[in-house]
Amino acid sequence: MANKIYFITGGARSGKSAFAEQLATDIAGKRAYLATAQALDAEMVARIEHHRKRRGSAWDTYEEPLAVAELFRKLAGRYQVVLLDCVTLWLSNIMARSEKDDGILSRVDDLITALKAFGGTCIVVSNEVGLGIVPDNALARRFRDLAGILNQKIARSADNAYFLAAGIPMKIK
Repeated sequence: MANKIYFITGGARSGKSAFAEQLATDIAGKRAYLATAQALDAEMVARIEHHRKRRGSAWDTYEEPLAVAELFRKLAGRYQVVLLDCVTLWLSNIMARSEKDDGILSRVDDLITALKAFGGTCIVVSNEVGLGIVPDNALARRFRDLAGILNQKIARSADNAYFLAAGIPMKIK
């Protein structure tokens, strides 16, 4: 199977994950779900459980908050489809460890290299965080800016890109 990258973005609760999961389900082959969320509080535990139940047993799930590119390399050849949900949580996980911007952008480039080399279908979910007001603090502005750069880089590398609003997917690439 030829390598193909899908980029799925949109706002919070826009339907990104459900759309990405359906897209993956429509592709033949063994599927893996690469989750970057960490169950750090009761609300995140509930969100993670909701996603697990919706996916059912047709997926192998890997939880990896940081070493995402490395995991893609390990999964290459074992799966036809890997869904990464989501890269903005991955970004916040990295930022929480006080990594500098150049190190973060290097990780983004490494992830793109791993996606391109995967050999199957990669579906990447990300939040679009740049459509609102300018955040009132430096950390939030840094996150917004890095997320915007991350989204641009992955979208440029993707074969197809979708923006979701109110549960409606719009193909943008």
